[in-house]
Amino acid sequence: MHPSFRTLGGLALAVATVNAQLQGFNYGATFEDGTCRMVSDYEGAFNTARNLVGTDGGFTAARLYTTVQCDTVNTPTSAIQAAINTNTTLLLGMWASAGDGIFEDELAALTNAVNQYGTAFTDRVVGISVGSEDLYRSSPQGVAGEAGIGVDSATIVRYIDRVRDLIDRTPLLQDIPVGHVDTWTAWVLPENAIVAERVDWLGHNSFPYFEATLANPIEEADAIFYRALAATEGVSGGKPVLVTETGWPHIGEDMNLAVASLENARTYWAGVGCDLFGNRDTFWYTLTDANTGQTDISFGVAGPGNPPSTTPVFDLSCEA
Repeated sequence: MHPSFRTLGGLALAVATVNAQLQGFNYGATFEDGTCRMVSDYEGAFNTARNLVGTDGGFTAARLYTTVQCDTVNTPTSAIQAAINTNTTLLLGMWASAGDGIFEDELAALTNAVNQYGTAFTDRVVGISVGSEDLYRSSPQGVAGEAGIGVDSATIVRYIDRVRDLIDRTPLLQDIPVGHVDTWTAWVLPENAIVAERVDWLGHNSFPYFEATLANPIEEADAIFYRALAATEGVSGGKPVLVTETGWPHIGEDMNLAVASLENARTYWAGVGCDLFGNRDTFWYTLTDANTGQTDISFGVAGPGNPPSTTPVFDLSCEA
């Protein structure tokens, strides 16, 4: 076992608040039109998240996909300064499907962030994710679905080792656990078992809406989600499993029996979301849309504008 492996109690990562679970959204580095998010943009989004009408103010964490600021080589993401300004917890991400040179830039950005912000930064970091859905994109399923460029498990493990080496040489990072985020369909592949063995925690992405090979109407969504989550937990070796992406779109085409609508997005939030929030570490997809490759579909729950409106597009209350 690598000496950097850490024992995590339950799902309490690093500096997670006592007697509480992480609760937040995913945040892309750009807006949906491809323009870069700056400090004020992240601040506005983080403040909107914690003040969403109908919620209890608990959305105080942010999951990132990259540590590099958009349109730079290795400048730390502006989300870090925004998180410091708004007291937001960070689950860092490092992009792992663009080659060794880009991953070295991710490592440099992390080093630069530590040097620039010190404990104001590191005290807010609850984990580092080496990659996001890289194994899915490189899997037969991902290739068939033209999901984009991914990498294999050997590459992810090699990158995890690079992150652990940096952590071992950086005192302010030494209590931060390292994980990887992927789909349940990738986690269960035998060739990816080495990644599950190597990480401190596993990030679970699953969307019943996209499970088009199943009977997937909204009425079956809860069951489909929890079967997928159980599949990831089944290969986790008892390590913490975070729900890093799930949600239901309110705009989009039908996916087999799944229909994108405000009513169904609300139903999924009330069923799956309200069951997860406060009970296990969860990062919902998403506060505002940021995927430049999916402009014909919307998962964003916040109202329009920059900063996004705290009045959501559907009811976010959770019944007792």
